[in-house]
Amino acid sequence: MVKKTVKKTAAKTAAKKTVKKAAVKKAVLKKTAKYIYSFGAGRAEGNGKMKELLGGKGANLAEMAGQLKLPVPPGFTITTEVCTYYWNNKRTYPKTLKADVEANLKKIERETKKVFGSAKNPLLVSVRSGARASMPGMMETILNIGLTEETIPGMIAKTGDERFVYDAYRRLIMMYSDVVMEKAAGIEPKDGEGIRKILDGMLGDLKTKLGVTDDTHIPADELKKLCVEFKKTVKQVLKKDFPDDPMEQLWGAIGAVFASWNGKRAIAYRNIENIPHDWGTAVNVQTMVFGNMGDTSATGVAFTRNPGNGDSHFYGEYLINAQGEDVVAGIRTPSPMNKWSANAHSAHLPTLEKVMPKVYKELDAIQKKLEKHFHDMLDIEFTIEDQKLWMLQCRVGKRNGTAAVQMALDMVKERLISKEEAVLRVTPAQLGELLLPAIDPKAEAGVKPIAQGLPAGPGGACGEIVFNSADAIKLQEAGKKAILVREETNPEDIEGMRAAAGILTQRGGMTSHAALVARGWGKCCIVGCGELEINLEAKTVKMGGKTFKEGDALTLNGTKGYVYDGALKMLTAGEGNKNLMHFLALCDKVRVLKVRANADTEEDAINARKFGAEGIGLFRIEHMFYGKNSEKPLFILRKMILSGNEAERKAAVEELFPYMKKEIKATMKAMAGYGVTVRLMDPPLHEFVPTLPSKQAELAEALGITLDVFKERAAGLHEVNPMMGHRGIRLGVTYPEITTMQSRAIFEAAAELIQEGVKAEPEVMIPLTCDVNEIITQKKLIRAAYDEVVAKTKVKKLHFSVGTMIEIPRAAVLAYEVAQEADFFSFGTNDLTQMTFGFSRDDIGAFLPEYLKQGILEADPFQTLDQRGVGMLIEHAVTEGRDAKPNLKVGICGEHGGDPASVEFCHREGFTYVSCSAFRVPIARLAAAQAAAKDVLAYKRK
Repeated sequence: MVKKTVKKTAAKTAAKKTVKKAAVKKAVLKKTAKYIYSFGAGRAEGNGKMKELLGGKGANLAEMAGQLKLPVPPGFTITTEVCTYYWNNKRTYPKTLKADVEANLKKIERETKKVFGSAKNPLLVSVRSGARASMPGMMETILNIGLTEETIPGMIAKTGDERFVYDAYRRLIMMYSDVVMEKAAGIEPKDGEGIRKILDGMLGDLKTKLGVTDDTHIPADELKKLCVEFKKTVKQVLKKDFPDDPMEQLWGAIGAVFASWNGKRAIAYRNIENIPHDWGTAVNVQTMVFGNMGDTSATGVAFTRNPGNGDSHFYGEYLINAQGEDVVAGIRTPSPMNKWSANAHSAHLPTLEKVMPKVYKELDAIQKKLEKHFHDMLDIEFTIEDQKLWMLQCRVGKRNGTAAVQMALDMVKERLISKEEAVLRVTPAQLGELLLPAIDPKAEAGVKPIAQGLPAGPGGACGEIVFNSADAIKLQEAGKKAILVREETNPEDIEGMRAAAGILTQRGGMTSHAALVARGWGKCCIVGCGELEINLEAKTVKMGGKTFKEGDALTLNGTKGYVYDGALKMLTAGEGNKNLMHFLALCDKVRVLKVRANADTEEDAINARKFGAEGIGLFRIEHMFYGKNSEKPLFILRKMILSGNEAERKAAVEELFPYMKKEIKATMKAMAGYGVTVRLMDPPLHEFVPTLPSKQAELAEALGITLDVFKERAAGLHEVNPMMGHRGIRLGVTYPEITTMQSRAIFEAAAELIQEGVKAEPEVMIPLTCDVNEIITQKKLIRAAYDEVVAKTKVKKLHFSVGTMIEIPRAAVLAYEVAQEADFFSFGTNDLTQMTFGFSRDDIGAFLPEYLKQGILEADPFQTLDQRGVGMLIEHAVTEGRDAKPNLKVGICGEHGGDPASVEFCHREGFTYVSCSAFRVPIARLAAAQAAAKDVLAYKRK
């Protein structure tokens, strides 16, 4: 009898919450009347916990200014809610926003004693994006807003530096025309014909004409002329005058930042990083401070620890007489902050510690204070204006997997964070980087690098040279690996960078765009390889005295910065990595869920143990008929399938028995006492029928039948819908001798191991159950086989269990009944998803991409568990099963067992274990630890 469930499930609650989500979202803006939060001068209206409203940048500016009293230029943040309003209301703003902006500008004016738009004492501001999740380079920034023909003379008079003012003006023209007048206006020029590219070319031509290499060497009068030419070019190309009104500039910039939230590169980055598209960005309007006012000014980017390897020393780069964009653009080689920041390209340059010791000491003290306050490695941006230090930004720093693991371990030792916090500091993707390929040291030892750059991204990569993003994507789609070679990368390259196996750039430092993005993804990347001579038109690159063309092979060592000619042998990473082992040991101390592996051979089982698997959650017995040494047992299996009567079939079954016992025994022995769940044969029989005429004739001869009879029997096995046909438990019901033989093989293998002194406790799993009576029939056969083996081998203690694979919705619904006869449930979520959705997983390619694109489904349900639908069935089954049998063991053996979100679901539902492919075991160990850590930290917060 089915037990009625009165418990209100968490999955049901989640489903109801999702339905209400849209309505709640619409109501939010009406409830919140405050659209702007100000900061600066030792006070702030917001704080660091308000990331959803103020974005990461705005929240941390507020925290630095208000809580930590750091030197932050005054400004204000326009909330993410305004961005949502902007896109939901045809790019318009709430009615009160204009007055709010003007009121907050007045606050800045009072604090700075400057006036926005004043001819004598002008205030200049920057406008920057700031989503709640860091999206480096994906959205827009505009500096020096407020410079006009009217305010320029006042700036010159106030600073006494005409060159500085026109340098700032030409930067404004370049940024504003690109961001506001072209991109935000929806203009999509052909590659290389955008306004920024054109203006960059004009700047380059001027430097060539003057015989200088750096922008800083262009004199004031030439910059003044260049600004005039820039504005003429903007009018000619974009058909609009460059705005000469400060307020027009400000509102243009604000709108452009909101517009950039749905720019192509931002959308692409969010898709890659799984950042929700409905979050929106905040806009930060902040007083300009200038690092380009001469040799007493500078700008830089720093990290409280090295983001490339996790070293605990303060690390960063700076440029004298520059603005922030110069550092990340990689146009000039940045100088190191200190001796720990020096690399092969910057070791000869003076450190900030030596050039400005007083400022460096202040900055060093601030970075220590920030790390202690935020308990994490931080990425900070700063400007030094005439020896005065200003903090422009701090955020949790992007880091690669190697650095993330090192920092987590170090911070636990330093008692900066707990072990629970440590496991949450490393993402599954970052841990995966430590399992990425590396160059075989033996192969690398025998060759010399042809070039060397800065090691910006970890591991090794080998592939064909491409020179643009589109070609990198094409190669990936063709199943080939690409090495993307660029002078420097920019945000438009984002999809190509993701598609490439490795990235190699001519310019850029360790804080350049390519380095930051590659580091965040754990992508193999070498930047600042100055000896590259790239010809984009010819699609060639020269280095090491040789010219390479598109399609030639290169190998990169992103850990050392070496470039090699040709394709070197690669190794699977992870082995011998002590930090990886220590970190996973830390995860094991935190997690509750056990982690098993899906393994079908002795070799698979050995690999699974190396990755830390605590048993096998799915041994597919039929996989012995595939791959190495499968010819003989496959031939016997075919004889069994095509037998004409019970006698023939039983004879074939007995012939197959020793092969099956041998495979099971070897796998259980490799697991050395850990549980092994052996699934009885499951696939449709017709899959094993040979299609080659020679194989058909050989099999017919062995069976003693004609080829016509063979074909008649084979045709009889044909099914219209084989995935829902004669397979799984149905084989055992119709041919009980198959269940008996498999059970004998399992128990004899275990008995022999026990006699050899190896612990073995087999778990027999019946697949594709839909009714408890099926299990009852099979358990009788299994028990009879057990009794026979015990009598034969005289083994005193042979513990075993019999459970079932829940992969049919009916079995989940009737779980209370099923649990009466099952010792364990193992959810086969591949088939359970297929049957719940009514999707054939082999045919979803025709429609699923459109479902995801239109937002009908949030994710591919075969990649990450559908918690609202399939999850509700699972939760019901677990609740019912444990009501019937409180100690019921529950696991998952679909590939969802290695998906972090699905692992967290399994933890939440009280599963005993998850099981996944061997390579994904470390990821599952981390995901299980993270799920447990969230519980512990939530409890502590209460």
